[in-house]
Amino acid sequence: MTPLATAQSTLESLVADFFQQSSGWWQSHRRYYTLQQVEEPQEVVSLLEVQFLPSGSPELVELAGLHSLTDSQILHCGSRVSWESNYLKKSSKPSKGSTIFGILGNILYRDRGFATGSPVTAIYSFTNPQTMCLKTEYNDSFFEEEIKLIGANYRTRQTIISRAGEEQVIGQYLEKRML
Repeated sequence: MTPLATAQSTLESLVADFFQQSSGWWQSHRRYYTLQQVEEPQEVVSLLEVQFLPSGSPELVELAGLHSLTDSQILHCGSRVSWESNYLKKSSKPSKGSTIFGILGNILYRDRGFATGSPVTAIYSFTNPQTMCLKTEYNDSFFEEEIKLIGANYRTRQTIISRAGEEQVIGQYLEKRML
């Protein structure tokens, strides 16, 4: 095995373990801080369901098609995340949805982005086996995200959203495993 193939295999093994450890039900408490305006942080409580998807699962085959990947079985593994969110201070209506993630090499494929319903890709890496970092760019916006597993029952996430080279929003999340 070449050094590049070994590194890719190691990275895909790390992400498969990370997605499997993330599987389950989570309660997420998050705050969004808008940096360019003086306003109170937006607070949201969500119930998340995270499911591990092995290579060849129907969701990953469909995701490969959305990204025009020629081999529908090519994605190494993935995850399906469903949510139901309630905004605490604003009069926003509750939101429900889901998204699919799939992995190939160091690319994370998604069926939709944070601020778009269109398919997007991200570059992912690990600072250690418990901390996954994502960098996503679309619609003149840049998203940096860190997801950290803390033991078996907690996760933290932080998202920084930038436009035109200037940070606009910081999202901070504390998630507790429910099941």
